[in-house]
Amino acid sequence: MRVLVIEDDVELAEAVGVGLRRERMAVDVVFDGATGLERAQVHDYDVIVLDRDLPGWHGDDVCAQLAADRHRGRVLMLTAAATIEDRVDGLALGADDYLPKPFAFAELVARLRALFRRAQPAVPPVLAYGGLVLDPARGVANRDGRSLDLGPKEFGVLELLLAAEGRLVPAEELLERVWDEMADPLTTVVKVTVSRLRRKLGEPPLIETVSQAGYRIGA
Repeated sequence: MRVLVIEDDVELAEAVGVGLRRERMAVDVVFDGATGLERAQVHDYDVIVLDRDLPGWHGDDVCAQLAADRHRGRVLMLTAAATIEDRVDGLALGADDYLPKPFAFAELVARLRALFRRAQPAVPPVLAYGGLVLDPARGVANRDGRSLDLGPKEFGVLELLLAAEGRLVPAEELLERVWDEMADPLTTVVKVTVSRLRRKLGEPPLIETVSQAGYRIGA
């Protein structure tokens, strides 16, 4: 899952970013509405965490513009105001969910994952192919009963390939969905990660490389 956090409270924004990365999400963090809108117009985020009470470009304006742009990402709006009227107003602007501050981090994670699932084609909660089993909710994977020790990026790549159900996934899509904006698109990071993942999966090989096109599992 790729997430954009737009929050002017720098300490809170950075803490949320660190926590979500520990949950195997690719996270970009910005501190004002104008910059957040620019990022959303460039990158294909799955979920946008949007503080409503932003200076300059107010969160309401950002949300309305995202809706006008038909951005595919789901919007989770945050606010210190917790009245029913505020929630209704935020949802009417195009937000998909609403979370009042202060909030429990575990609830934020649960809501983000729920929004992500709603935005995707229906996939099983546990992904499996050829003796390989991956449970995204629990963050565990095994092959033929052997537990796999996967890093966050390896886990993310494997999840996308399994969820694609045999569809060819270009390296550019993997880079966009699994890494954040700090990743250099000209590097070989995807190739290196797939190579490392292959070694951990063992034999027989499961990941197929199609030259100049991408990767897939289970053609």
